[in-house]
Amino acid sequence: MSPHMMAEPLHVYLNDHLTGAFGGAALADRMARTHPESRRAVELHRLARDIQQDRDDLVRIMQRLGVPVRHYRTWLGLAGERLGRLKPNGTLLRRAPLSDLVELEMLRTGVEGKAALWRALRAIADTDPRLDAAELDRLSARAADQARTLNHWHREVSEAVLAHPAETRRGDGASRTWP
Repeated sequence: MSPHMMAEPLHVYLNDHLTGAFGGAALADRMARTHPESRRAVELHRLARDIQQDRDDLVRIMQRLGVPVRHYRTWLGLAGERLGRLKPNGTLLRRAPLSDLVELEMLRTGVEGKAALWRALRAIADTDPRLDAAELDRLSARAADQARTLNHWHREVSEAVLAHPAETRRGDGASRTWP
């Protein structure tokens, strides 16, 4: 098998993940900006920064591997995040509490996919000197921490939105689902 044929799946795989990374970073940033008054605001901003850093780390890894970034794919990730805002959420003109729950689930899915990416790269790090096993272990650990945080928040927001829906609205129409 030619080296080109062996490299091609890696190129596609990493660009697929980069597309998701751009969308996930944009979603995390928007979630942080949407809840500036919550007691979790600092954690949301930290998570958004970490996810942006993970995206940047992926770009650097792609450069080391000689995988070209397909820039049109990064725009697809950003467009996908924006299109995700159009989902039916029970209201037409304002943000609904259900939006918080759905966005958390989308972000959790992205973080779980990112953790799988780091594990997949780690599986070949011992035979590819361009990959740094310690870096991939660190990225995997950070993804696991992010997943734990999102799982905890998911439980809290699920309870607020699904078990006590009337308590999640303020008089101004804003959401109170983030404790």
